[in-house]
Amino acid sequence: MLNNAASQRAPFGSALAEHIWKTKYRFIDAGEIRDHTLQDTWRRIARALAAPEREQADAWEARFLAVLDGFQFLPGGRILAGAGTGRRVTLFNCFVMGRLEDSMDSIFDNLKQGAITMQEGGGVGYDFSTLRPAGSIAHATGRIASGPVSFMHIWDAMCGTILSTGARRGAMMATLRCDHPDIETFIAAKQDPNLLRRFNLSVQVTDAFMQAVERDADWPLVFPAHAIGGAPSGGDQQLITQHWPGEHGAVACRVMRRIRARTLWAQMMRATYDYAEPGVLFVDRINRQNNLWYREHISASNPCGEIPLPPYGACDLGSINLTRFVRAPFTPAANLDHAAIAATVEVAVRMLDNTIDASRFPLSQQAAEAHGSRRIGLGLTGLADALIMLGLRYDSPEARQSAAAAMQTICHSAYRSSVGLARDKGGFPYLDRERHLQGAFVRGLPQDIRDGIAKHGIRNSHLTAIAPTGTISLLADNVSSGIEPVFDYRHTRRLLDTDGSYRQFDVEDYAHARWRRGATAGQALPPAFVNAFEIAPRDHLAMQAALQAYVDSAISKTINVPPDYPFEDFQSLYQLAYQSGLKGCTTFRPNPVTGEILSRRHGAEPPGQGTHCCGIEREDD
Repeated sequence: MLNNAASQRAPFGSALAEHIWKTKYRFIDAGEIRDHTLQDTWRRIARALAAPEREQADAWEARFLAVLDGFQFLPGGRILAGAGTGRRVTLFNCFVMGRLEDSMDSIFDNLKQGAITMQEGGGVGYDFSTLRPAGSIAHATGRIASGPVSFMHIWDAMCGTILSTGARRGAMMATLRCDHPDIETFIAAKQDPNLLRRFNLSVQVTDAFMQAVERDADWPLVFPAHAIGGAPSGGDQQLITQHWPGEHGAVACRVMRRIRARTLWAQMMRATYDYAEPGVLFVDRINRQNNLWYREHISASNPCGEIPLPPYGACDLGSINLTRFVRAPFTPAANLDHAAIAATVEVAVRMLDNTIDASRFPLSQQAAEAHGSRRIGLGLTGLADALIMLGLRYDSPEARQSAAAAMQTICHSAYRSSVGLARDKGGFPYLDRERHLQGAFVRGLPQDIRDGIAKHGIRNSHLTAIAPTGTISLLADNVSSGIEPVFDYRHTRRLLDTDGSYRQFDVEDYAHARWRRGATAGQALPPAFVNAFEIAPRDHLAMQAALQAYVDSAISKTINVPPDYPFEDFQSLYQLAYQSGLKGCTTFRPNPVTGEILSRRHGAEPPGQGTHCCGIEREDD
């Protein structure tokens, strides 16, 4: 924990941090200011999340306040904005919505549920694979389907209408299986700068598809046979038995047509290279390593991809700010205080677990799922700045080793804390203790944790995830976001204001500002200062891979790719991501459609006509 001196410093290190607090997290009730200071915000949150402790609420409020003050622990933005306000908002950042049945009633019921969820502050994710491909004929009505992408435009229009809360716009994720007959339309769906701008897109890539790419084999595009009539012209009548989202067990799927796997892979890669979308979710690995493998199938994620979720699953997010645990920064004695990290994790896990009981939910199905699994997603932020303060280049093996050690401390401390909570409060209701211990991730945990689960159970089905943290990291004096490298030491950032307009701020990186205050005039930057533009794409990916072993959900990471990066090398990044054990991969190469959210050019407007869905005003926090 930090000493009292840390809490006595000025609460904001910049005008930008104060703007973030005022526009996103400060509680103002019908024009009446309730949070006069940042300390008032911390007290409001600590009190609300301690309330489930009942007779020990005062003691836990003090402990919660201690980790909030000084930005040691940063709860997700919905917690910061909503806890203790009494408003009809959720404290959960994002949700995956229910199964889309292939009927107009289901489609528009789900549209309504998505609107309600976004209105109360949650982003939403959908798997559109259950909708019939364009051109197929429904058995019941004989009508010809328009395909899943056509219905995505309805969601996009709805999302564009709704302002979730304050300066936060709704965010959405759409996924589609790599063997859905409309996959090529999905891949190209965002190449028009005016279409589907509120969606992130990810393809559900299976192990079988990656093997077909490797073998240069044909790839069948299929759909459950019971849901369609005759195949479109040019199709065949072959049936393949396989699993499909929303179906119980393996079902007979009709082969609608075939394509070379490498041709489809190249289309996917070219779209991502030129337009920054779609990303990929390695869906079989997600399910194989899911702690709840014995009761759920996952085919979608939250909008930024760090929480793959079942239908009606929710994100309960928070991040350990590593910059606050670097001792003797910028000196040969610099080190990371793992004991202090572990102590903070213990408190953070309890806060996030209590959030489940303190929150309201837009839908009863979401409440049931959250209370049944008690999933939380504890991650880290400020990693790149912490590495700089430790004297380590982000792209060095030593940096990856240090980062992995930090995430290992967070993971193992979180699991031990959850076992302790289960001993005191009981395990999560969906827990099947024997089968839980057979899970791929759980089998890799230290023996004392597995023994604890066997004896006491565990309070939370999942405990770790690494979110983007863009907004809350700005609040914490612009520490580097999540596991991303420092974008640049000084740059310009556009932020959405409460009136819908944009304001532009000059931003200085936290580690750079701290080093500069102690540097002599003309002193050169230490070698550890490296920004996103100086890091090779493969080193971005290597950092993500180094931490994945300690993350039971997933990691939101954007691999920055320079404009002149060769396409063949770009394709190999995604194959390397698969080979490295990642659960997904997202890249960003500047292009005329999505433009840039951040700008290195002082005072310049970011180029491009469009906006990437999860820009700063629509990130998970």
